[in-house]
This record gives sequence, structure tokens and C-alpha cells, in this order.
Amino acid sequence: MSNRFSTLPSDFKKLVTARFFFSFAVQMQAVVLGWRIYDLLKDPLALGMIGLTEAVPAIGLALYAGYLVDRLRPLMVYRRVIFVSLLSGLMVLLENYLAPQISLQSQAAMLYSAAFLTGIARSFSQPAIFASVPRLVERNQLMQATATSTSAMQIARIAGPAAGGFIFGFFGVTVTSTLVCLLLVCAVISMYLIKKDISAPETLHKHATIKDELLSGARFVFKHPILFPALSLDMVSVLFGGVTALLPIFANEILMVGPKGLGALRAAPAVGATITSLYLARKPLKGHSGTWLFSAVTGFGLCILFFAMSTTFWISLAALALSGLFDSVSMMIRSAAVQLSSPDHMRGKISAVNSIFIGSSNELGEVESGIAAKLLGTVPSIYFGATMCLLTVALIAYWSPSLRKMELEKLST
Repeated sequence: MSNRFSTLPSDFKKLVTARFFFSFAVQMQAVVLGWRIYDLLKDPLALGMIGLTEAVPAIGLALYAGYLVDRLRPLMVYRRVIFVSLLSGLMVLLENYLAPQISLQSQAAMLYSAAFLTGIARSFSQPAIFASVPRLVERNQLMQATATSTSAMQIARIAGPAAGGFIFGFFGVTVTSTLVCLLLVCAVISMYLIKKDISAPETLHKHATIKDELLSGARFVFKHPILFPALSLDMVSVLFGGVTALLPIFANEILMVGPKGLGALRAAPAVGATITSLYLARKPLKGHSGTWLFSAVTGFGLCILFFAMSTTFWISLAALALSGLFDSVSMMIRSAAVQLSSPDHMRGKISAVNSIFIGSSNELGEVESGIAAKLLGTVPSIYFGATMCLLTVALIAYWSPSLRKMELEKLST
């Protein structure tokens, strides 16, 4: 893998480095936010509201973010994304400093504000990266660059939560939040070391209205025979099958492993995903892409069922790691389908629609988890979500034969 990485352009490597530091910091902060909110309010619904607070700007600004990225310099946009995340990290640090002097409600408000800023950053992050990578590497390096960037992201998703839980457990909020801010400063430095200045993409619709521009990516996706059912499958299955928001409850009350164990639980899906993405970077799936996609989402749902059944820490870790393995297969197929189907002048807008689906499944999934846990109880809510995930696979497999028969090798714009 290192030999392949060495053939990629220097500016691309700097972008991947910045994205790694950014993702590492965001994952560390997510552990702190989840634990602090539950520790302050002792309410599973409060954990879900963290997801909603982040989802509102992440989803609400996504189309506008894609529109701007397709009209501005994407690397400049990504630099500003990191600055907004740095402001979020400073907000968490300030909350901890002021905690002895302000009420619980004020502390919670500051933490929710930090989550809101993270949502703003995330709305612009994916379109900016999606528009930058194809213009930093040669076309014949695109799949290799995508796999490399994905692997770096997955490693950050492993190390970030684990480091966040470990450092938070031993040293507290101040040290953890300070390190988050330092990582984001490193990301800023890496971005400013990039020498190439990517210009704004040329548009083929110079006389289109802003409304048409904003909605053009959504129209493209909704009319596409593969992309819409593929993104819908991912959105609905993870919306109900995700368990991230409830992990502080499992760590604290069911598995009894504290914040250090919480970091490991949050990292476990990324461990499985990283191993899979590294393997697929060397030996990509060939043929029967639709079958692989449905099999992967089915495996994800079954892993969530096993996680709900477990009361043993190591079994729970294994179930989450396997869920990450299956989710990585699904993500790689979906990402390849989006890349192969996107015209150059619409990459930002199409990626923004993709990020809406991802945001809906992740952040709104946290809201669903919090509400279901409040109404049904923590463990029964996981059973419910896993069952809904498996039902979704069956329904979309029935309704979309084109997705079942999808072959990435034959997919083009």
C-alpha cells in the first residue's frame, strides 16, 4: 500500500493528511460530547438531540454547500471547514473552563452549540473533498486515490474514538479538548502547504437560476436508476440500524466499561471498516456489485442484532467490528457508483446530495435511537432498529431490480 501511496501527487498527500487530522479531531470530540451530555443530563434523548443538533446544519446547508463548492475554489472551502471545526473545539474547551460557574443548562447549551458548528463544517466538508480529489490526481489514479483517502478516514475513525476515550478517561476534558484543537491546527497547516490552487469548475448552465443550480444535483440523483435506490438503502438501513448514540449507555450501564471502553466501542466499527478498505484497495470487488451491496447491508443488520443480544464487552466489540466490515463494503460500492456517475461540473452538488443521505442516516439515526430508547428501552430499541434494517433490504431488493443487477464496470455518466 505504501508503494502505491508514493506514486500519488504530493498535494494530494497533504490533502489526505489534513483530512486525517480533521477526522481524528472530530472523532475525539464526539466521544467527549456524548459522554459529557449524558453525564450532565442522564437522559438518552439528550444523546439523540446531539445528533439532531449536528444534523440540522449538516443536512440543511448541504445543497447550498454543493452549489458553492461548484462555484468556488474547493481547497479554500475545505480550509474554512477546518477553521469552523476549530471554533467548535474551542467551544468545548470553554464550556469545561466555565463549568463551575454556570448552570447545567448553560453547559449543555454550549455543548450543543459545539455540535451545531460541527454540523456546519460537515455540510461543506464532503463536497469540498469530492470536488478536490479528481483535480489533484490523474484520472487513472482516481480509484487508487479514493481508496487511499477512505483508508486514512477509517484509520482516523479507529484512532480518534479510542484516543478520545483513553485520554478523556485518564486526563479529563481539558486535555482532550486541547489536543482536539491542536490536531485541527495541524490540519490547517497541512492545507496551507498545498501548492496547487484549484480554480472553480466551469459550469455548463451559465444562465440557470440559483434555485435550479441548488436542485440540479438532487434531480440528477432522484432520476438515476442506480444512485437513488442505493443511497436510499444506505440511508434507511443505517437510520434504524445505527447504535452510535446509545454507546455511552451501553458503556456505562450494560457493559460497565466506562469512558475508556466507550472509546473502544466507538472505534470497533472503524477497525472492521479499515481492514476491509485496505483489502479492497488491493483486491477490489469484481462483478455482481448489486449482490455484494445487498449482502453487505444484510450482514450489517445481523451484526446489530448480535450486539443487542450481548452483555459481554468482547462479544459486543466483535459485533461492532463486523458491522464496520459490512458497512465498509457497502460504502465502497456506493462511493464508486457516485464517482462513476458524476459529471465533473456537478461533483460538488451530487456529493452534497450524497452527504444529505449520509447525514440523514447518521445524525437523524442518533435522534431515532434516542427516541426509541426513551420509549422502548435501550436494548429493545436496538432490536427494533436491526429488524427495520433487514426489512429495508428486502423491500428495496424487491422494488429495485436495477440495483440488484448493478455492475460498476458498466456504470458511467
